[in-house]
Amino acid sequence: MATGRTHRPATRSRGIPEATVARLPLYLRALTALSERSVPTVSSEELAAAAGVNSAKLRKDFSYLGSYGTRGVGYDVEYLVYQISRELGLTQDWPVVIVGIGNLGAALANYGGFASRGFRVAALIDADPAMAGKPVAGIPVQHTDDLEKIIEDNGVSIGVIATPAGAAQQVCDRLVAAGVTSILNFAPTVLSVPDGVDVRKVDLSIELQILAFHEQRKAGEETAAGDGALPAAAPRGATADDSADQGPDGDVPAVMPA
Repeated sequence: MATGRTHRPATRSRGIPEATVARLPLYLRALTALSERSVPTVSSEELAAAAGVNSAKLRKDFSYLGSYGTRGVGYDVEYLVYQISRELGLTQDWPVVIVGIGNLGAALANYGGFASRGFRVAALIDADPAMAGKPVAGIPVQHTDDLEKIIEDNGVSIGVIATPAGAAQQVCDRLVAAGVTSILNFAPTVLSVPDGVDVRKVDLSIELQILAFHEQRKAGEETAAGDGALPAAAPRGATADDSADQGPDGDVPAVMPA
């Protein structure tokens, strides 16, 4: 559930919209599951349902890849896996550094999904001198003093920040200065980066807060239904114009995390 902002144009060099790019990993995950079950072809309706999108959107997305399927047959699963993997850059090896090897950083280091998706954890970095040399997931932790050299030696362009919020911006600045152009940020803070650097933010607390909002609303609706209550009156002083600030279903629009 990564969220964040990009500092690149809304479309990439091949004309693929960013919204389509964001859905490609969903298609790839569904296709990989089909491939593991030796399913040779899949219809747009079946694949769309597995990916959680509508079939018209899926067909439009695949048209950007030059893949249109075969009427009555569907899409070739293995070929689509290759096409999407190539488009996402997963047919090559991407060295990644993880900075901040606390509980979260250690969990990320132990995540087995990186290698199978084209990412290699090249180094683990932490500011605590006591962590230096300590193996995590079979990789010895290195001190932040060596960050720039580690990035240069390993040709790293993707960095993962799992530090406390107070240290994240400084780590980000050093990563960018050392040549890292893509950052996955797990720290609970918004990072400032120059043009040409992509940041994706994963904030578990924000996601939980959004879920809490929906749980609270569902509980309120169930209570109102059980009591046979009438819809709540508009707050005193509200005017007809206030409805313009509401969502399409009358709900206050959700504030998207930065």
